[in-house]
Amino acid sequence: MDFDFTEEQQIIKGAVERLVEDHYGEFERRKIYQKEPGGFARSIWRDFAAIGLTGLPFDESMGGAGGGPVETMIVMEAIGRGLCLEPFLPTVVLAGTALRLAANEGQREAIIGPIIRGEMIVSLAYNERQGRYDLFDVATSARPIDGGHVINGQKSVVMHGESADKFIVSTRTAGERRDKGGITLFIVDAKAEGLEVHGYESQDGQRVAELTFNDVPVAGDAVLGEPGEGLALLEAVIDHGIAAVAAEAVGAMDALHGLTLEYLKTRNQFGVPIGSFQVLQHAAVDMMVALEQARSMAMFAAMMVDAPPEERTRAMSAAKVQINRSARQVGQQAVQLHGGIGMTFEYKGAHYFKRLTVIEALFGDADYHLDRLGKAGGLLSDSRYENVT
Repeated sequence: MDFDFTEEQQIIKGAVERLVEDHYGEFERRKIYQKEPGGFARSIWRDFAAIGLTGLPFDESMGGAGGGPVETMIVMEAIGRGLCLEPFLPTVVLAGTALRLAANEGQREAIIGPIIRGEMIVSLAYNERQGRYDLFDVATSARPIDGGHVINGQKSVVMHGESADKFIVSTRTAGERRDKGGITLFIVDAKAEGLEVHGYESQDGQRVAELTFNDVPVAGDAVLGEPGEGLALLEAVIDHGIAAVAAEAVGAMDALHGLTLEYLKTRNQFGVPIGSFQVLQHAAVDMMVALEQARSMAMFAAMMVDAPPEERTRAMSAAKVQINRSARQVGQQAVQLHGGIGMTFEYKGAHYFKRLTVIEALFGDADYHLDRLGKAGGLLSDSRYENVT
């Protein structure tokens, strides 16, 4: 199998890496961007749009670039390496996937075009406090009224929620709280009457929000996809998110490993660089092994994210388990090898560690995905592999 990038992919890789280096090459700039409204620089987001990144996964018929999961992987790895703050994950990957898969013509014209032009931010509101990682655990209700619906409930940890112009919200239109049927996705305007948005800074310095819906009215044409059949769409969207954060984690781990190696070469103890101590060399090699294991699984996730649902689910869970394990090993080992400086706010390495810690919990921790993988019969539960030893 050929893992080399095509000429077009190489061009995308070079463009996004130059963009990230220009804006995030000096770590102090990131702290400045965090102080801007919404916790990121709108000017950089416009630069994302200017070089076509915001339109990357959308078909050319929608005005996009027609890229696929590999192109998204390339961008997300660069974002991870730069610790970028821009809402590429919630808007282009998550909301973008939902819109690509289920939006009708009117919704595409109203939303996808502005996303591609960098004029609109859309966030996926699916988390609920009681739900943990179960996407079907939905208490937020949508009650039919006068040709539309009224939404009541709460959503938690909505990425870039206070900056969003619109939300894609999972609601329950039928059944009990943990039923897998009866889930409907709605497109809700951020300025809708009765919607309260409370933003705050998460552990990794990025912005998230809590949403409260108090009799929020939505029109009949606000439904995204088939009414009552939203779970399958939501699962596909989150699996695309897993593939994306797997690549982001690889970028962050790669950068953190490089920082650690540089520190081992320059930090002196007993008159010699600490990198000359064999036990620390072994620790650095263990970090590299964990990084390469994660890189392989991130590539695997990118290749499998458009597979049939059953195969995709197993692949994403397997990838997330390895990503989480590698992120924890690389992050904790980097802190250990740096000593006290490894956890200081002023040092870039500490912020990689924080972002990796958040990624570890995002879309399901290792225990959750091990359980999901076990219930699915393992990664290779296909009869074609029964005789493989």
